[in-house]
Amino acid sequence: MALLSLQDISLSFGGDPLLDKINLQIEAGERVCLVGRNGTGKSTLMKLIAAEIVPDSGRLLRAEGIKIARLSQEIPQALNGSVYDVVVSGLGELLGLLARYHTATLELAHNHGADALAELAAVSEEIEIAGAWQVQQRVDLVMTKLKLDSEAPVATLSGGLKRRVLLAQALVAGPDLLLLDEPTNHLDIEAIIWLEEFLLNSSQTLFFVTHDRKLLKKLATRIVDLEAGKATSWPGDYPNYLRRKAEMLHAEEQQHDRFDKKLAREEVWIRKGIKARRTRNEGRVKELMEMRSELSQRREKIGQVQMEISRAGTSGKLVAVCEKATFAYAQKPIIKDLKTTILKGDKIGIIGPNGAGKTTLLKLILGELIPTAGTVRLGTNLEVLYFDQQREQLDEERTVFDNLGDGNDTIEINGHRRHLIGYLKDFLFTPDRARSPVKILSGGERNRLLLARLFAKPANILILDEPTNDLDIETLELLEELLADYKGTLLLVSHDREFINNVVTSTLAFAEDGKIQDFAGGYDDWLLQRPAESVPANSQIDPKSELKKSIKPRTGKPRKLSFKEKAELEKLPVTLENLEKEQQKIYDDMADPGFYQSENNRVAAVKKRLLEIEKELEKFYMRWEELEEIRENNC
Repeated sequence: MALLSLQDISLSFGGDPLLDKINLQIEAGERVCLVGRNGTGKSTLMKLIAAEIVPDSGRLLRAEGIKIARLSQEIPQALNGSVYDVVVSGLGELLGLLARYHTATLELAHNHGADALAELAAVSEEIEIAGAWQVQQRVDLVMTKLKLDSEAPVATLSGGLKRRVLLAQALVAGPDLLLLDEPTNHLDIEAIIWLEEFLLNSSQTLFFVTHDRKLLKKLATRIVDLEAGKATSWPGDYPNYLRRKAEMLHAEEQQHDRFDKKLAREEVWIRKGIKARRTRNEGRVKELMEMRSELSQRREKIGQVQMEISRAGTSGKLVAVCEKATFAYAQKPIIKDLKTTILKGDKIGIIGPNGAGKTTLLKLILGELIPTAGTVRLGTNLEVLYFDQQREQLDEERTVFDNLGDGNDTIEINGHRRHLIGYLKDFLFTPDRARSPVKILSGGERNRLLLARLFAKPANILILDEPTNDLDIETLELLEELLADYKGTLLLVSHDREFINNVVTSTLAFAEDGKIQDFAGGYDDWLLQRPAESVPANSQIDPKSELKKSIKPRTGKPRKLSFKEKAELEKLPVTLENLEKEQQKIYDDMADPGFYQSENNRVAAVKKRLLEIEKELEKFYMRWEELEEIRENNC
C-alpha cells in the first residue's frame, strides 16, 4: 500500500524549477534512498513530504492518519530543555507518562522517601496499562547507543551533539514514514553500525539521504535519483542503480548527439539560397522550430568538481617518529605509549569513537602538543594544511569570493595564475553564488569552499578532519581519486568506512585506555586484523563476518575439470544471461508507476521472484568463478 504519492509536483524559487513535475510513490516497508548532487533539491523534497512547505503545483497524497518524522540537516534555533525532554517530545499522548516516569526515577535517586516511591509505582502502573514500556525501552536503547546524557541542557551542546539528539528524537517517535537527511553526520563508526542494524530490524518505512555508501548499500531497497528537477526511480540496490544509470546516460548522450547533428543539418538547410527557399517544405520548417524549442528546454546537467591540490616543496623522507609518546590531561592518559613512524607519502586513517582523542593525536604527531612522556621527532620541510570539520576557518559574514581571495582577484595554483571566479567554477560555484555570503550556503557548499581554499595553498602534509560530511557521492568519489594520487602525506580522520578503504594505506585505531594500534590497510583490513577483545560491547554483528564470506580457502592439489563440470561451465553464461534478462524485465515493469496500482498479490509475487533471481544469480556467479579458477589453474 502506498503511504505517499506525489503527482506532478513542481516547486521553484526563481529560475529553473527545483522540482519539475515529479511523480513518486513510497510503499509501506520500503527503504528508499534519495541521491543527487548538492543543490538539486533533496532536502527541499523531504520538507515537502513532511508538509513543512507546499508545492507550486501538483498533488501530494498521504495515507490517512500517517505519522511522519524528519531529521533535517539544519538545527532549529529554539531547541530548549534537557536532552531527554527533546528526545521524547515527538511521542504524542505517551509524552506525559514517560516524562512523569523519568522525573519519578530522578526524584527517587536523590530522595528515597515514600512519596517518591509511591509516585514511581503509580506512573509505572499507568505505563503498564497504556502498553508504553516498549516505547520507554526504545528511548533508553537509542539514547544509550547514541551516547546521550539525558539530563544535559540541549542549548549547551555542540552542533554535532544536537544533531544526535534530533536523530534520537526521530528514531524513538515510531513514525509510519521516517525521513532521514544525512543521519550519519557526527556519528562514530560504532554508532553508525548500530544505526544500520536498528533500521534494518525496524518495520518503519524509510526515505533517506546519505553520503555513506556502506550504509546506502546495506539499507536501500530502491534508489530515487534527483537531477535537473526530475526524479527517476531505480528498483534494486545501489550497485544495480550505478550500472543501469551508466547505461542510461550513455544512451542519452548518444541520443543528444544524434539530435544535435540533425539540428545542425536542418539549420544549414533553412539558411540555403533563394532556390531552396522556394521549395521549402513547411512541415520541415515546423519540425525545425520544434527542435529549436526542445533544445532551449534541455536542462544542462551539473558539471563535475575539478579539484587540484597546490603542491609545495617535498618534505624530508621522515615526517614523524613517535616513541612511546604519551599525552595526559589532568593525569588521565588520552594517548598512551604511541609507537609509530610516518614517512613521506603515507596515507594514514585514524579510527576511534567520538571523544577518544583523535584531534589530540593529530596535534601530538605534528608537534603542536608536547608529550607528557616519550618522544615525538619531526622531519624537515613540513608544510601542513588542516581541514576543520567545524568550518571555523570560514568567515560567515564575508562572501565566498572574499573568503577565498582575501582581497585579491586572482590566485596562483601550481605556478599558474587564475581568476577566482574561474577557480570557484571548478568547485561548482556560479558567479552569483561566489558573491553570496557564506552564511547562506548549504553544508555541502561550505565543504566545497573549504576544500577550494585548502587546496589553493601549497602543502606537503594534508590533515583532513571529517571531510566527507554533506558532500554528494560524486564529489566524494572525485575527492577519493585526488587523494589517492596525492604525492604528499595524508592524515585522515573519518567515520566513512568506504572512504577510508579507498584512500588510506594504513590505519591508527584507538583501543582501550588510550592505546593506539597500527594496522596496514583501511577499515576492512582493520576488521580482519584487530584482536577479538576490541570488538565493541553489545555489537550486533561479527566484525569479521562480512569479510569471511569473501575468503575462499584453497585446499588440496590443483585438479582438472570433469566432463560434467566442463559441460556445466559452457552452459553457465547462457543461464546467467537469461536470468539477467528476466531481472531487467522485472526492473522495467517496476519502474512504471502503474505497477504499484496492480493487485497486491501480483506485486508481492513479482518482488518475490526478483529476490529469487538475485539469489540464483549470486549462486551461479559463484559457481562460475569456482569452475573458472579450476580451469585456469590447469592451463
